[in-house]
Amino acid sequence: MSALQDLRVLVVENDEMSAALLQMQLVQSGALVVGLAASVAGALRLLEEAAPDVALLDYRLAHNETSEPVAAALAARGVPFVLATGMAAEQLPVAMQSGVLLIKPYLSAELSKALVRAVGRSSANA
Repeated sequence: MSALQDLRVLVVENDEMSAALLQMQLVQSGALVVGLAASVAGALRLLEEAAPDVALLDYRLAHNETSEPVAAALAARGVPFVLATGMAAEQLPVAMQSGVLLIKPYLSAELSKALVRAVGRSSANA
């Protein structure tokens, strides 16, 4: 059984192609994608409607937005997140540093490991 089996994931990614590929990878790994959002407003709306176990956040979104407000809302709810970015950890705002950092570009296996790390699961007991 996959370490991601039945893990409820919220994906915040403004690039439609990347979001579709991420959704496909996650579903193939056994995860449940509870929503795809391309903006802060969309992500916050989905966070109210869905109860994700973890979120995958792209740092830079469209229209000069960042996912920082989403990370703050997740932290307030105790929901861990993985932050996908090309930036180094020390370049990120403090609020974003509580997430598991996933440096772009990354492989599917690296994504799975980061999500597992974020939720504190291990492959052995998932």
